[in-house]
Amino acid sequence: MVHPVRDAVTRNAVARNAVTRNAVTRARAGTDRESEGRALTVDRLNELLLGFSLVLLVAVAAVRLTSRSGLPSLLLYLAIGVALGKDGLGIEFHDVELTQVLGYAALVVILAEGGLGTRWHDVRPALSTAAVLATVGVAVSVGVTALATHYLVGLSWQAALIMGAVVSSTDAAAVFSVLRRVPLPRRLTGALEAESGFNDAPVVILVVAFSEHYGESGWHVLLLEMVFELAVGLAVGLLVGRLGVLALRGIALPASGLYPIAVIAFAVLAYAAAALLHGSGFLAVYLASLVLGNAALPHRPATRGFADAVAWVAQIGLFVLLGLLVDPDALWDDVGPALIIGGVLTFLARPLSVVLCLTPFRRPWREQALLSWAGLRGAVPIVLAIIPVVAHAPDSDRIFSIVFVLVVVYTLAQGPTLPWLARRLRVGEGEKTVDVDIESAPLERLRGHLLSVSIPTASRMHGVEIAELRLPPQAAVTLVVRDGASFVPGPTTVLRRGDELLVVTTDEVREAVERRLVAVGRGGKLAGWLHPERGPSPA
Repeated sequence: MVHPVRDAVTRNAVARNAVTRNAVTRARAGTDRESEGRALTVDRLNELLLGFSLVLLVAVAAVRLTSRSGLPSLLLYLAIGVALGKDGLGIEFHDVELTQVLGYAALVVILAEGGLGTRWHDVRPALSTAAVLATVGVAVSVGVTALATHYLVGLSWQAALIMGAVVSSTDAAAVFSVLRRVPLPRRLTGALEAESGFNDAPVVILVVAFSEHYGESGWHVLLLEMVFELAVGLAVGLLVGRLGVLALRGIALPASGLYPIAVIAFAVLAYAAAALLHGSGFLAVYLASLVLGNAALPHRPATRGFADAVAWVAQIGLFVLLGLLVDPDALWDDVGPALIIGGVLTFLARPLSVVLCLTPFRRPWREQALLSWAGLRGAVPIVLAIIPVVAHAPDSDRIFSIVFVLVVVYTLAQGPTLPWLARRLRVGEGEKTVDVDIESAPLERLRGHLLSVSIPTASRMHGVEIAELRLPPQAAVTLVVRDGASFVPGPTTVLRRGDELLVVTTDEVREAVERRLVAVGRGGKLAGWLHPERGPSPA
C-alpha cells in the first residue's frame, strides 16, 4: 500500500539530510583548509624563527638605548609590540586567555631570577619592612586608589577595587633597570627587592577575588583565603628551596650546564606545587629561588647568568605580546582617567602607604621619599589587568586600557628622574659594590671543591697578601690569573683588582672559605678582627 504523505515526508527528510551532509562536508573542508593554513609546517616554522630572531635582536639593541636614557627597557618592548600590531605591520592578535597564560609563565621566570639575584644579607635587615609594605602598604594603596577611581573617574565599586588592586604592585625589573646605575644602601636595596618579590602574591589574590568572586563572600572570608594562600606559598617555597639545596649539594652532576637547569626547575616546581595546593605560587617561586640563590651552590654565577638570560627572554616576549594585544586607537579616550588614577597612586597612595608602614621603623625621611618615588609599575599590572578581561568583569576592557596608559606615562615620568632623585637626596653616597664573585665546581672523587674567585674593582681584597686571607688549613690559593697571565702565588703575593683566583678546598670547610673571602672583600685584611664574619647563606 502506498502512503503519499509518508513518502513525501521521507523524501523531504532525505533531501534535508543530504543538504546537511553537504553543508557539514563544506564546513569541514573549509575548516581543514583553515587548519592547513595555520598548521606549523617547516616553512611556517622558518618564518616564525626569522620573526622571533629579528624581534630579539632589536630588543637586545634597544637595551643600549634605554641604558643611556635611563628609561626602563619595557617601554621600548611595548613599542615594538605596538609597531608589530594591526596599526603597524598588521599582525592581528586578540587572544587574551593565551596572553594571561604566557604572562603567568613569564612572571614565574622573572620572579625566579629576582630571587636568585637577591642577596640574603641585604634582604634580612629589611625583611620586616618589606613584609609590611607588601601587605599593609598594598592594602592602603588599593583603598586610596579605589576611592579615587570610583569618585573621580566614575567606575563602579567592583571595577574601582579591581583597578586599585591591579596597580598596587611594584615591579622589580622596572625599578632595578633604572637603579642598577645608582648604588644604594643595602637596607634600601633589600627593601625594594623584597617588596617587589613579595607584593605580587597578595595582589594577584585580590585581583582574582574582585574579578570572579566579588559579593559572594564577606571580607573576613577573603582575608582568611589570602592568609591561607600566603601560608601555603611560604611553606612550599621554603620546603622546595631547601630540598633543592640538599639535592644539588649532594650530587655532582656530570656537566656544569645542568646546574642552572636544575635550579630553574626547582623554582618552577615550587610555583606549580603551591598553585596545585591552592596556595600562592608567586610567593613560593620567589622564596624557593631566594633560598637557592643564597645557598653557595656549585656554579652559582653560571646559574645566575642563565636565569638572567631566561628572564630577559621572558620580559621581551611578554612586553611584545602585550603591545600586540593593545588597540592604540582605543587608548586615547582613557588618557585622562589614566593620568588621574596614576597621579593619585604616585603622589598620594604610594607615599601614604610608605609613611604609614615605615614610620614605626624610624626610617629617615630621605629613604621614605625615595621608596615612594621608586614604586615603578611594569609588566605585573598589565598582566594582572588581563585577569578581569578573561573573567568578563564589568569595565574590564577599560581597566586594561587605563592600566596600559598609566604604566607607560608614569614610567616615562619616574624612570629617568629616579637616579636624579637618589643623588639629590644623597641616599646612595659612598655605596660601592665590594663583594667578590665566587663560583664553585665540585670535585666528587676528591671530596673537594674548586672555587673560582673574581676580585671586582671596588673590592677591599685589593692589596691583601695571600697569607692575610687566613684561609682554613684545608684550603689553598693554587693559581692567580692577572692580565691574561697565570702564576702560582706565594704567601706574600699581593692581590690586585681584576685578579682571578683558583682556590682548592675540602667539603668540610668550603662554606667557611667562601664566608672568609666575602668578609675580606668587604672589610679588607682586618676583617674578622674588627667585625664578626657573616656568611652569604640564609640557611
